[in-house]
Amino acid sequence: MQQRGRRARVVGFLGRHAADITPLREFPAYRRLWGGLTVSMVGNQMTSVAVPIQVYDQTHSSLYVGLVGLAGLIGLLAFGLYGGAIADSMDRRRLALFTSSVLALLSAALVAQAALGLHSLPLLYGIVLLQAAVFGVDNPARSAMIPRLLPSARLPAAYALAQVGQNVALTGGPLAAGALIATSGLSTAYLVDTLSFAAALYAMWRLPAIPPEGGGAKAGWKSVAEGLRFLAGRKILLMTFLVDINAMVFGMPRALFPAIAQKFYGGGATVVGILYAAIAMGALLGATFGGWLGRVRRQGLAVIVAILAWGAAITGFGFTRVLWLGVLLLAAAGAADMVSAVFRNTILQTATPDALRGRLSGVFIVVVAGGPRLGDVESGGIAAAAGLTASVASGGLLCILGVLLLAAAVPAFARYDASEVATTRRSETSPA
Repeated sequence: MQQRGRRARVVGFLGRHAADITPLREFPAYRRLWGGLTVSMVGNQMTSVAVPIQVYDQTHSSLYVGLVGLAGLIGLLAFGLYGGAIADSMDRRRLALFTSSVLALLSAALVAQAALGLHSLPLLYGIVLLQAAVFGVDNPARSAMIPRLLPSARLPAAYALAQVGQNVALTGGPLAAGALIATSGLSTAYLVDTLSFAAALYAMWRLPAIPPEGGGAKAGWKSVAEGLRFLAGRKILLMTFLVDINAMVFGMPRALFPAIAQKFYGGGATVVGILYAAIAMGALLGATFGGWLGRVRRQGLAVIVAILAWGAAITGFGFTRVLWLGVLLLAAAGAADMVSAVFRNTILQTATPDALRGRLSGVFIVVVAGGPRLGDVESGGIAAAAGLTASVASGGLLCILGVLLLAAAVPAFARYDASEVATTRRSETSPA
């Protein structure tokens, strides 16, 4: 009897707190897409480790490694906004099949250059730039698909599961890449990434056609401007971007991890890897036990609280000199960021008409990818002028101050109620 009682309590706890897998269980199209994209993201993360390793092996220069990120940012900025316009102009399934195929070919080019020993930095940078540019078209198309595959009430659970898949990739991909590169070489890691696209392509091949509702809008800069005007006039949607930019620019200290590992903890590359993994592991753990996310109605308030928690954890991290405590604080920050990401994505997709989802998803990916890179510049500059502790701690405090000011400026964001999405969408159709 006692054993059955304990089992019942465990089952009850998991039912209340574990990730809600209803979208995977009840919606086969979403299940296939989630599985295919997770496998593909693992491969992508392997390449994200292999390229910097190859550049460093060829140059022994951190500057040249940093230029890899710059090449990717240029490609993303060049096509991120326009890619969303393309996604709103045609069948998103067909577009994603095409872009994923191109990405697979670019990964195959990485396999070839590594196997042939070309040692060409311009070629590497060029491939990375093209990958980012194509991703700027691919990601908005994929993102705009999800709200068409399941009802809006299931979107928080679906995006929480997406966070599980993403953070499995962010932790498992780099670890697998390191082991594979050490034993089999760079070309093998690139080959695994190339083959991983098969899972995503199969999942999207099985989807039905997903054209934009209303027939779509012709792709062009006029279409991009229409999406930006829509965003500028909707304060709640605009807030989903502003609060994330605030958190990532001021509160993301990842550029300081190599120096922190050495000066705070007396460690080397292993400690650096632990610090990078800590945020992703916290996000993964939070998403795994994110069953409660689907029960949250005040989603805007949840975003604000999550970013306050992120800022507080980063501030504490700036003062700690004990590795396990630093890792714990980074993991807490990662879990908070996961909550923010789930609800920001949910608000964006449910409060945006389907005809504009591609363009708004394009803005989303530019902000999500660009914010941390701006944060690298901010944290590095402050560290050079005032030291590591001042950079990390002041960034966390500025993040807290920034989100409080934004919440005060747009009080409707904290009042956003997911149970009244239909009413909110009607009120959002008129510029504030």
